[in-house]
Amino acid sequence: MRKKLKILYHHRIAAQDGQSVHIQELTAAFKRLGHELIFVGPSLRPAAFGESSGLLKWVRRLLPQAAQELLEIAYGHRAYKKLLAAYEQHKPDILYERHNLFLTAGKKLKKKTGIPYLLEVNAPLTDERAEHSGLFFQKIACKMEEAVWCAADMAFPVTNVLAGKLHQAGVTRANVTVIHNGINHNDYADLDQTKIRSKYGLKGKIVLGFTGFLREWHRLDHIIKMIAEFDIATSPHLLVVGEGPAIEDCKRLASSLMISERVHFAGFRTRKEIPEYLAAMDIALQPAVTDYASPLKMFEYMESELAIIAPNVPNIREILDDGHSALLFDAVDLSQADAAIKRLIDDPKLRSKLGGAAKAAITERGFTWEDNAERIISIAEQLISQRGTP
Repeated sequence: MRKKLKILYHHRIAAQDGQSVHIQELTAAFKRLGHELIFVGPSLRPAAFGESSGLLKWVRRLLPQAAQELLEIAYGHRAYKKLLAAYEQHKPDILYERHNLFLTAGKKLKKKTGIPYLLEVNAPLTDERAEHSGLFFQKIACKMEEAVWCAADMAFPVTNVLAGKLHQAGVTRANVTVIHNGINHNDYADLDQTKIRSKYGLKGKIVLGFTGFLREWHRLDHIIKMIAEFDIATSPHLLVVGEGPAIEDCKRLASSLMISERVHFAGFRTRKEIPEYLAAMDIALQPAVTDYASPLKMFEYMESELAIIAPNVPNIREILDDGHSALLFDAVDLSQADAAIKRLIDDPKLRSKLGGAAKAAITERGFTWEDNAERIISIAEQLISQRGTP
């Protein structure tokens, strides 16, 4: 009989967002497999999905960048003490840590105790932070990040593209296993296919859909302009589920083009509501993507059996096959996206074929949280066995 493991799970996520979805789904899968979880993480976390810590918001608003980063480094020392205390109390079999910037607690615990150290890597955070919000201690952050990556017994980047960045930093291929994000089948069972369509007057319409945090670089404005080219009788509708800085501009654009009745903004929706909104869509849009990411929405689209339009880039090709489970377009040529959308609007059989293949890939390629948990446990068992070998 397979041994049930005691997992010391460490993270620094202080918001209820896509990051917390990953944590909740993966740890729930570990529990379903019978393993025990000991959590170490921030004590101040909001209860509602879509919110972040009020204290964290205050710190970001009032303190200069350098001071914020020094606080992160200081937090890392405190996190190590909490991890060590949890280790001494519970004697876990493995340490599973979600990587974050300036966070070396897991590396230190590995060095002190020899516990098998598994590291989940969702992004090259030094590069990401430097590009989007700036980093005062960028060289220090880079050195700390690469040292943590190299210290892990096994690192789990979410794409092969991201794995390449770890290899460039000195992590050996034997110490890297790519584990994409996933989905939970049960969340998409027994859905009302008509509820949301009735709410927005979408009966008999072809519905293009987008979910998530909408930014300008997603280029949904281009999709809205394309919709304006159709006459009212044959026009598809667009259903946008989520919030983000580009929402208001998209609303103004739809209004200026006099197609507001064809573009619907559902706003923020809870995780439990998302499957029903997806059930109202025919064609799912991923107009742009960060080059190393494994978008959660992509797996939601696939499980919902939607015909997917996405850019033809390496991280998307890791999970979707052009012409088989999606239509992919040149990321720098949005006219190709327009052509693909129009093709799907006119071809219901192709929509059904692509959606069916995308959904089948979830099972065939093991894109569920439970599959991910099984892979991680298998690797953990190997590491535990090696640790016990003289």
